Amino acid sequence: MIRRACKSSNHALGCRTPSVMRCFSSEMRAKLEASVAKTRTMNLFTAINDAMDIALAKNDEVIVFGEDVKFGGVFRCCIGLNDKYGDERVFNTPLCEQGIIGFGIGVAAAGGIPVAEIQFADYIHPAFDQIVNEAAKYRYRSGNEFDAGGLTIRTPYGAVGHGGLYHSQSPEAFFCHSAGLKVVVPRSPAQAKGLLLSSIFEPDPVLFLEPKWLYRTAVEEVEEGDYRIPLGSGEVVREGTDVTIIGWGAQIHVLAQAAELAQERD
Repeated sequence: MIRRACKSSNHALGCRTPSVMRCFSSEMRAKLEASVAKTRTMNLFTAINDAMDIALAKNDEVIVFGEDVKFGGVFRCCIGLNDKYGDERVFNTPLCEQGIIGFGIGVAAAGGIPVAEIQFADYIHPAFDQIVNEAAKYRYRSGNEFDAGGLTIRTPYGAVGHGGLYHSQSPEAFFCHSAGLKVVVPRSPAQAKGLLLSSIFEPDPVLFLEPKWLYRTAVEEVEEGDYRIPLGSGEVVREGTDVTIIGWGAQIHVLAQAAELAQERD
């Protein structure tokens, strides 16, 4: 039997001002309203854009770069960032994945906070050596004297139904087996924002995979401002007694539908 259960999340998905607040003085009501998290409707790509905007504003060491990033990127995740922060902090790179990651490693080793975009996860393989043998192992090989911990690598992954061989792959398993590297895959806009902010300011290199299927189809209320969702902790989306189903990213939505069907047929 599968039963529905709700657990508190690490962030507010939506809030309304309680009617009981009408009984308070205007000063007390203002304080209470200020303590309630404000939200805004976002889809996945706008939540990611918001996270990078916040990171760029928060720390001058943050830079964003990749193929066509200056113009917003192929999925528009970086739209408006170059206009706001200029060419020195949001800029295009040559079509060279190993060069993008190699540059990012150098920036991170020098104390910067680089956010590198690989335009499609299918094209990350030319940078495999830079990610697995350099970024992931830099701290270990130097005896903790140097590291590339400031590096975040963003990339869209997965199929959308018409991408063909080179625009549909999910390569996360290759990287999950690499010590020193964290792999993060959000399942919703609110998670994407909180997890990306945590990834950018994480002291270890992070590969942040974005399910392109959800860029525009996943829409929800997302907390405004800077909030972080801790990395490395699983989330119980639904509790049950008979079966454990584990997944990540866009697949969570498919698994949730399977759980609904199981409950209906129980």
